[in-house]
Amino acid sequence: MLRLALLSLLSMAIATFAFASSLTEEQKIDALIHSIEVLPDAQFIRNGSAHDGKAAAEHLQKKRRYAGDRIKTAIDFIVCCASRSSVTGKPYQIRFADGKTVDAEEFLRAELKRIEASQGETR
Repeated sequence: MLRLALLSLLSMAIATFAFASSLTEEQKIDALIHSIEVLPDAQFIRNGSAHDGKAAAEHLQKKRRYAGDRIKTAIDFIVCCASRSSVTGKPYQIRFADGKTVDAEEFLRAELKRIEASQGETR
């Protein structure tokens, strides 16, 4: 009986630790924005104009604030705020230092998978 109680307590402790170490959706969004901000020598292309990481992060934060409660998850943020211009509908892109260009949505979805994998989460 004591052994069963100890196993039960150990299971609860492990579950509590795993839950506590998981990031909230807000923290995931913060991490995604930060990942854009710190990309080395990359440019964030918005409506044909290139912006550095700091300007891109500020723009995404502004869109996030404007969206308010409509953004519940990191995926919501990617789809509704960080993938395309709400004015023109053109996709945002990221041009890396090596000249390679990818859609911001593709980059951010991959980055979210990396963030969640580091937390032991799966999507």
